[in-house]
Amino acid sequence: MVKLDDSIQKRLVVLEAIITVVFSILLGRLWSLQVLAGEKYVEMAESNRIRTITTSAPRGVIYDKNGEILVNNRPSLAATIAPSKLKNKDLMLKLGEILNMAPDEIKEKLKEKTADPLKPRVIKYDIEEDVAVYIKEHSFDLPGVEVKLEYVRNYPTSTIAAHALGYLGEISEEELDKKDEAEYEPGDLVGKSGIEKQYEGILRGGKGSQEVEVDASGKIIRVLDDKEAIAGNNLELTIDANLQVATEKSLVDAIKAAQRDGYPEAQAGAAVVVDPNTGEVLAMASYPAYDASKFIGGISSKEWVRLNDKSSNFPLINRTMMCSYAPASVFKPVTYLAGLMEGVVSYNSTFNCEGKWTGMGEDWPKHCWNRAGHGLVDLSLGMSESCDVVFYEIGYMLYKKGGELLQKWSREFNFGRQTGIDLPSETKGRVPDIAWKKRFNEKYPEYQKWVPGDTVNLAIGQGDLLTSPLQIVNLYGTIANGGTLWKPHLVKRVLTAEGEQIHLFKKEKIRDVAISKNTIKRLQKELRRVVTDGTAERAFSGFPIDVAGKTGTAEVKGKDDFAWFACYAPANNPRYVIVVMVEQGGHGGSIAAPAARRILAAAFGFPQTGPMSVVDNSR
Repeated sequence: MVKLDDSIQKRLVVLEAIITVVFSILLGRLWSLQVLAGEKYVEMAESNRIRTITTSAPRGVIYDKNGEILVNNRPSLAATIAPSKLKNKDLMLKLGEILNMAPDEIKEKLKEKTADPLKPRVIKYDIEEDVAVYIKEHSFDLPGVEVKLEYVRNYPTSTIAAHALGYLGEISEEELDKKDEAEYEPGDLVGKSGIEKQYEGILRGGKGSQEVEVDASGKIIRVLDDKEAIAGNNLELTIDANLQVATEKSLVDAIKAAQRDGYPEAQAGAAVVVDPNTGEVLAMASYPAYDASKFIGGISSKEWVRLNDKSSNFPLINRTMMCSYAPASVFKPVTYLAGLMEGVVSYNSTFNCEGKWTGMGEDWPKHCWNRAGHGLVDLSLGMSESCDVVFYEIGYMLYKKGGELLQKWSREFNFGRQTGIDLPSETKGRVPDIAWKKRFNEKYPEYQKWVPGDTVNLAIGQGDLLTSPLQIVNLYGTIANGGTLWKPHLVKRVLTAEGEQIHLFKKEKIRDVAISKNTIKRLQKELRRVVTDGTAERAFSGFPIDVAGKTGTAEVKGKDDFAWFACYAPANNPRYVIVVMVEQGGHGGSIAAPAARRILAAAFGFPQTGPMSVVDNSR
């Protein structure tokens, strides 16, 4: 037997001791893991194996006032991909070939990050059935790619009322910061404009969830629990779909008529119809329009640029309430009322119109649209013939009396403020005054002073005054109903998915304007005379319903005139108030008034007959 050297013997003893200690530690650790911490690690393993995926809720349906569906949801076969596979370039190339999409197009669709690493991202909606079958049959070669049945927005009436209804898009980071994190996450679809945006919280509904078991690669093995999403509530609007169609057609016809009459730059406009007794918006048309269905699945960068480009006339803009314009003579009723209420004129006042007005001195002449002059006119004839000299004189007298009186009466009708309509991004317009002019010309002190000409221009709806078509509708609605300013609104009722009423929106009064009933009645007669004997006579010749209204032709520097017409009918018991505006469309009596006639014909159930345009050179 070999006897080990003492030094080796000692080393072996030390080694045995070390091994014993190491095994003791390992055994102790194993016992700890299995016995003491076993439950904890079982839970951790379980949590890695079981995941929760959120599911979106169907949005609420939007109806017109008669129950016709304007927006609902439809099933769509959608190709989806697991977020974990987004960096697989070969897979992206295969998908591009299958879905007929360029790799860059796929990247653009999936550029937004998702908070849920398991939630599939939609690559393309509305894929063909044979494509869906191919993807399912080749699932082994397309890891993480699936075909799902999704629900997307559907527009049975095509592009009708697109600006009022709005469109959907993926939530932006800025929007996500403002919204409740518990309800929204990247990739969610939200309302971006119109009713869809304004009533997002009502239409959206409540998310559902699926508890799923996944394998080591993250692939879903089975669904353990499924909590159904809660459908959003429905909306019933004040819009009449049939009248909306007629209003949109009449607006387009007016634009085409203006082009035929020598105004090639007439490319855009707006028309709006409101119930003067409630503020309910019955039709809201803006041109050019857009197709909200193009936003399904995300809009391409090229198309987005086009929709926001000047050369396309900004189709996404709702010109009825997002844009403001010089209103020209459709504003003259405010000047008329201000002059009477402030006592600077009376019903018996007379004015001598020679085609030129020199009330501010020979060095500051201003002209009437009728350069030959109207001769001796009273207040009534001044309104029906839209004589500028009459309103220059009233404006100048209001200026001399002091106190920014014309501005005061403008604000009485809510000009310079939002109407409060239930749509986002409404303009306030502008009522210029001393303070505004000083701010506006902050760098040019020589232009800061408010001069008589500023008020004189304001008196005929020109100068620096800006109003939206919706604000003008509010003015004429207030005149029509005898002096009550109602807040315009588009939503009538909120309903459950089963059709039960949750909330009824009642009409909301802004104020009763501080103008005597007799004064308003007198103005109503003057506006009726505009149609029977004045600047709108030709447009409404032979029309079977009594109409009261006012033409307007706005001068805009560097552009053709903008055509306006505002009216209400029946004149003695108004049910509809209408405003039509055509950008660079020429004269209001020529283009806008005939369009309003056709809209009224549709509202009353008459054939939409009558000329597309008439000869009228008034302002």
